[in-house]
Amino acid sequence: MNNTIAICIVAVLLVMSGTATAQVHQRLQRDSAGLAPRELNPVVVTGTGHHQHLAQTTTPVHVLSRRQIDEQGIATFEDAIVRMMPQLSMTPGSMGSFLRMNGLGGKYIVLLINGQRLTGDISSNVDLSRINMARVRRIEVLDGAASALYGSDAIGGVINIITDQAATELLSLQSDTRVAGEGQLSESVMADVRVGAIASSTSFRHDRADSYQLSPYMEQGTAEPSLQRTLAPLFTGYRSTTFGQRFTLTPSSGLSLYVGSDWGRRLTDRPATSSVLPGGTDYEMRYRSWRGVAGGIYKWSRQVSTSVDVTTDLFRYGREYDVATAAYAVGDYVQSKRQHTWQAQAKTIFAHSRAVNTIVGADWRREALEATSGSIDASASVAALYVQHERSLLRGLTATAGLRYDHHSDRGGHLSPKLAVMYNPGRLRLRASYSAGFRAPGLDELHYRYYAVSRGKPQVIFGNSGLRAEQSHYVSLGGEYRTAGWLFGVQAWLNNISHMVVRENIAVDAASLAMLQAEFPEMTADAASLLLHYSRYVNAQRGRTRGISVDASLRIASGLSVSASYVLTQARALTGGEWRDIERSVRHAATLSATCNHAWRGYRLSVNINGRVQSRTFYPDYEDAPGYGVWNLATRHTFELRRQRLLLEPALGVDNIFDHTDRRPNASLRRYALYSPGRRIVAGMRLRFR
Repeated sequence: MNNTIAICIVAVLLVMSGTATAQVHQRLQRDSAGLAPRELNPVVVTGTGHHQHLAQTTTPVHVLSRRQIDEQGIATFEDAIVRMMPQLSMTPGSMGSFLRMNGLGGKYIVLLINGQRLTGDISSNVDLSRINMARVRRIEVLDGAASALYGSDAIGGVINIITDQAATELLSLQSDTRVAGEGQLSESVMADVRVGAIASSTSFRHDRADSYQLSPYMEQGTAEPSLQRTLAPLFTGYRSTTFGQRFTLTPSSGLSLYVGSDWGRRLTDRPATSSVLPGGTDYEMRYRSWRGVAGGIYKWSRQVSTSVDVTTDLFRYGREYDVATAAYAVGDYVQSKRQHTWQAQAKTIFAHSRAVNTIVGADWRREALEATSGSIDASASVAALYVQHERSLLRGLTATAGLRYDHHSDRGGHLSPKLAVMYNPGRLRLRASYSAGFRAPGLDELHYRYYAVSRGKPQVIFGNSGLRAEQSHYVSLGGEYRTAGWLFGVQAWLNNISHMVVRENIAVDAASLAMLQAEFPEMTADAASLLLHYSRYVNAQRGRTRGISVDASLRIASGLSVSASYVLTQARALTGGEWRDIERSVRHAATLSATCNHAWRGYRLSVNINGRVQSRTFYPDYEDAPGYGVWNLATRHTFELRRQRLLLEPALGVDNIFDHTDRRPNASLRRYALYSPGRRIVAGMRLRFR
């Protein structure tokens, strides 16, 4: 990191005195139709680490509210972010969903639940089925490097999922059901109870979807490919179950304590191996998780509060055989990977005034990885201290400066500075920021020793204990103009990344083949004859993402609103002396939504049309996936039976109205961007008792 930048940040911190804003509680006023107006200025926490209205934060944050999720009939986390966040894209698969933000992959994105990290990556992709959407209050997305607050991995951005915290009523029961084509089913049940100072929140959720093909054929050969029928699905089906329990104790107005736990299980549902057609598998991928959380917040005074959070997160996955093989019987389970993370966080917020606040915090995290498939049994820890100060310098001018020091047990110390300013002359807000990001190499990248044969092809991957930490420098400049009924904002950014960790392919010659056979005695002669190269993790790339985003929201009339977002992104990496588009990056993407709400006596109607349009998805060395546009219709009907304290909300909609699909035959050199099976009728029902 540039020491001059760090010195400048320290100087700013010393010049700016003071400290932290108390928590802001949002109050929505009912309009004449009995409906809450669209939230153009919600309360957020991710950008600066403390609660404040979105319009007042010096670091811009994108927000997807519970109301928007309900209006669009969204059941999964993947649908939530893809339908409303054009800077994000998803690629589903049996090995987890490939999440990307502004062209950068999942290993550069920190995923949080209520500010605490979610563990459990599968090939650098977090298992998103662990997220219970029924409990989600809002989703906050912070673009760009954010290591000054969130430490390692926050190079591409941060996604913070804010869930319901504690029951507020004596008894609340809710059931949500959603069904659609291709065997899709989502069912969640929640029960909240409060008796005096004690509150209990219980949740259960089950999701399922069938595997499906869009083309029953695959291409074979390269010069003159031929078509052959296959069982291989484009989308891999699954069965997922999660259960959560949380207790909250509030003995006084200044003290709140909580303890909770979540359990999860997911099993893929793929076609079994067949002697007639290729593309089937002998086993399913089985995932299990357990997450425990505890902590609390104590308010020393109206100006000072301290919070402490402790998290333990266990995630493991492997192969569960449903076809008998020479080595395994039906029902046998072979573990591939086991991850365990412990984290402790402490943060004190000082709010001297509404215009001056300071945050001081400490963070400790330990990660352990046991991977039988990669011969890894290793752990690493990181300890961090950080400080952030925010104050109003002049009339309408606010600045936020922060500095974090992380000490990684393998990679040593690292400083991450941040500086953001906002000028607010009335309804116009101008923002500029600089922030640093870093990423310590993963335990797999450091220690991998992997050999496997998949679909008859051998694969060898080696880790590299000499890898350096990746670093980034992120700058952004933007502005927005907002009124009570509409908003328009533009932001431009540049993110430069150095020492990117990639897998380098090394050609196999006689000497290296002998080395590999000695390293992996289980390698047969037939497999060795097919091995053309092996891989090793190296610091071999520089990366650069830059782009422009445009956001607009408009409340046309009472109960009628529209919103649109557009992102232009150029994500490139320097490979072999040549700048090339990063795999799975998208140049142009836009999301649009229009909602109409109207209320009659005892009945409320919500109609929403939303769509995502994007250009082709880049796949260097492969065929690019074509661009697409998908539009969805969702309606929700609310019947309020006040005497029975019951709320009925049937929902009906159409996903992919215009039946847009990618029906190209499957092939080893083909990649996809659109995985929709086509037009589907979607139906749901919510029952709520209070």
